[in-house]
Amino acid sequence: MTKALILVIDDEPQMRKLLTVALETNECKVVLAETGKEGLALAANVNPDLILLDISLPDVSGLELLASLKAWYSRPVIMLSVLQDEHAIVQALESGANDYVTKPFRTAELMARIRTALRLSVPSQPTAVLTFDDLHLNIPAHTVHRNEEEIRLTATEFDLLCLLAKHAGRVLTHQFILKEIWGVGHQDDTPYLRVFIGTLRKKIEIDPNKPQHIITESRVGYRFH
Repeated sequence: MTKALILVIDDEPQMRKLLTVALETNECKVVLAETGKEGLALAANVNPDLILLDISLPDVSGLELLASLKAWYSRPVIMLSVLQDEHAIVQALESGANDYVTKPFRTAELMARIRTALRLSVPSQPTAVLTFDDLHLNIPAHTVHRNEEEIRLTATEFDLLCLLAKHAGRVLTHQFILKEIWGVGHQDDTPYLRVFIGTLRKKIEIDPNKPQHIITESRVGYRFH
């Protein structure tokens, strides 16, 4: 990572200190905000490459601040949250957050999430052909290959894979996937989605029991690598 500018918005002094050390050790520049108001002003003034946003702030909720940011800020936002606040995590992802990290977290995992979000925020390869290690997805041709072997998918499985792949590195909630693939009336059909994810894993993963591409985010959704 080359000197990315990260804005940390968190009211806990120890968390700000921990994040500063972790980010600077990994060659990032850091700016800090203790409140939502201060964070919003800094975001506008310094235009950071990525924002780490605590979901609980003293003056405004992280979700409200996220909504304000997303009105004009197009770069990645990673939410910081306690594990128990599952509903807020889902709300944040549905509102445009790129990812979330639960407290307490491992520094290595946080930095991996940051690197992924920064990499994917920069346009790279055309969306017509997507490559993920051994997996090659040709969207116009409606074909999927693992190395040189073609993998045959149903139309729905292909649409599901495309949706996941186009948002690679980002957590997609169950509700978002169900709405995009099956429509608004199916947003609560999570068991239905799990069946399709299981079938898709059997076809594209080398070991479906240890998936490398479709990663489960417990009780929230899925992330594609």
